[in-house]
Amino acid sequence: MTVAQPDVSVIIGAYEAMPYLVECLASVEAQTIDAERIEVIAVDDGSTDGTGEYLEEFARRATMPVTVIRQDNSGGPSGPRNVGLGKAAGRYVFFLDADDRLGPEALERMVAMADRNGTDVVLGRVEGINRNPPKSMWGRTLERTDVFSSNIKFTLSAQKLFRRQFLEQHGMHFDESLWTGEDALFTMEAYLRADGVSVLADYTCYYLVGREDGKHVTKSGGYALRFDSARALMNLIAEHVPAGERRDALMIRPFLVTLLPQFGPRYLKDSEKVRRHKFELAKPLMQEFWHEGVARRLKVEERLRLHLVAEERPELLKEVVEFIKAKKQAAALLEKKGRHLYLAYPHFRDSSAGIPDSIYLAAPREARAFPGYREHSTAGSALRRAARRARRALKPRPTTPGSPTPGGTAAAA
Repeated sequence: MTVAQPDVSVIIGAYEAMPYLVECLASVEAQTIDAERIEVIAVDDGSTDGTGEYLEEFARRATMPVTVIRQDNSGGPSGPRNVGLGKAAGRYVFFLDADDRLGPEALERMVAMADRNGTDVVLGRVEGINRNPPKSMWGRTLERTDVFSSNIKFTLSAQKLFRRQFLEQHGMHFDESLWTGEDALFTMEAYLRADGVSVLADYTCYYLVGREDGKHVTKSGGYALRFDSARALMNLIAEHVPAGERRDALMIRPFLVTLLPQFGPRYLKDSEKVRRHKFELAKPLMQEFWHEGVARRLKVEERLRLHLVAEERPELLKEVVEFIKAKKQAAALLEKKGRHLYLAYPHFRDSSAGIPDSIYLAAPREARAFPGYREHSTAGSALRRAARRARRALKPRPTTPGSPTPGGTAAAA
């Protein structure tokens, strides 16, 4: 008897996941999609707290097929996910962390959306429980979009629905050499290669749970690993997207989410040795990927901090970070008849610092919040200039005796 192919393989990598695993698996059992349409592949990554035993107990009583694999600890989430991916038989795969849980209709809705639109990746709305997940991509449901036309670049966690044939076609797996940011690399590559991405924003598909013990599947690691993660993601983007506006728009993600926090409030607690090391680690990244096309897309304080990192000015950066940590408001200065708004963060127009005014110039999306700002539109200005020229051309000109009248011959003497 031939067993029908499941619609979705739920892959769970689990390490020291008790008691959170209990609710995680209960959320899988509670799915509204028929049990025969899903399979569970759970990989116990060397747990010692009863995680493996509970998975085996679940497999014995579950109504859907459950495969449990127990292995020595691999040190991170990539290994278990790759093992699960290698065993998956479903048309789609979904990576579920053992700490978290699914909304009851999550798999049914996401599979239906992928089938309806033929998309290779589906993002289901995420809400946090004692955690704060990204929010900017959940404004509305998008049946079909891409990484350039939406905010999905700001959610690169692995908890999404992926078409398995698509992953196999491109030989995609999680990079086990990375100790952090491996899911960002995997998901960004999927976005870039996908024939369409769907965003299901009107139903909470995934609950991201903050553990009270502070432990999560992903190990945080030291600060140096964040620079490795940033470089891997920047290289991936550069490999897939030619230099220009589209690449710059994506580069915002590793600069803002991965690199910039290393030069935020935590920087003030770092020793001088660590601060110097962070500048050394950042230097090749700034030289290769930081330029005006990326900088102008950022807020002033973000741009200023990264500019000082690029220029290797740690003595100036410290004062800027202290200003930001104190939650001080930078004075706003309107110039050019209200069309230029400068935010006077530390060192603004300080001749000894020598930072260009352009670093402090607010982009329109940031400047709109300030009264008196008049957004400058190049297209609008061109139209206004053309209209003024047209009015001048139509305006009757004063005549002198013997000069031609408009549209006629010389007037009689």
